[in-house]
Amino acid sequence: MIEHDFAQCLAESHKAHTLPLWEQVYRQAFPDMVSMIYHGQDGDHQRLGVDRSVVLANSKQILIDEKVRGVNKITGKVYEDIALEYLSDALRGVPGWVCKPLLADFVAYAIAPLGVAYLLPVPAMQRAWREHNEQWFRCPECRDITAHNHDKQSGRTWRTKSLCVPAGALFAAIASAFKAEFAPTAYEEGVAGDA
Repeated sequence: MIEHDFAQCLAESHKAHTLPLWEQVYRQAFPDMVSMIYHGQDGDHQRLGVDRSVVLANSKQILIDEKVRGVNKITGKVYEDIALEYLSDALRGVPGWVCKPLLADFVAYAIAPLGVAYLLPVPAMQRAWREHNEQWFRCPECRDITAHNHDKQSGRTWRTKSLCVPAGALFAAIASAFKAEFAPTAYEEGVAGDA
């Protein structure tokens, strides 16, 4: 059984936030970006999924939870799917970022060796998870993975559970989450003073 050392993983996570890829991604995604601010200090914002804020020219602030994937240390492979963390502590039933309340507007999910990042809109992504996770668990292209974690300082151990979903399947589900249906309503254009 491979265990991830919490302190080492945290240090790697902080180091990943300094990668130049983030500015490249945000300048493409948000052409009016004037600055980006990394929020690395420990606090409630970290637990609610805010790693960075991007400030646009009109002063709008976009909150982002950053995830970066590299070469898998065990298999030596680069995985192209998106690992959706659904339990951050499986034994205690603590929800992961795909289903817990987040302050972030987007999860920025970068696969560094491939040079690709996905901006996952949080409300739509979480609705997609609620509506499609059961079929994804049965899907042969999806992988259910467990990470074993250990905090040497406290002695605590826990397991994180993620479901790896192909990007195409995830984005199709996110797209459908932007559609809402309602009871048909009689309506004529121009009735409310429209010209």
